[in-house]
Amino acid sequence: MPALEFRNATEADMPFLIALRNATMSEHLARVNAARDDAAQLARVQALFEHARIVSMNGQDIGLLKAYKEATRWYIAQIQIAPEFQRRGLGRAIIENVLNQASRDQLPTALKVLTGNPARRLYEALGFREVSREGVDHLMVCPPRPDPFPASA
Repeated sequence: MPALEFRNATEADMPFLIALRNATMSEHLARVNAARDDAAQLARVQALFEHARIVSMNGQDIGLLKAYKEATRWYIAQIQIAPEFQRRGLGRAIIENVLNQASRDQLPTALKVLTGNPARRLYEALGFREVSREGVDHLMVCPPRPDPFPASA
């Protein structure tokens, strides 16, 4: 798999991020009857923008990751991969990167997924389990993974 690169998002990335959100989320938002007009999409892109990282591969922007460390957990606020790059293991690789960091910090990782979003299968395969539900949002948590290289005693 080609190496993924991450960089901080800037205002110049807004057209890409809006198009990415429309391409990846409109179907899921429509299914749960959530707002998906331009203003709602822009608000979601701008939410937690300080944590927005553009994901690129071979110099091409392919996605978005918003993840950050809180006092008691890591939180994945958004992950989106452009449709033409989906089903290649890229989302899994990005999430595993966050899970590995959280495990080094000995913290669980949380995220929310919309009802009916097929990404839930990936999250479950990675060890996330639903812990609560609020409307159409399902909060899922993955415990820290055991250290694959524990210090010898």
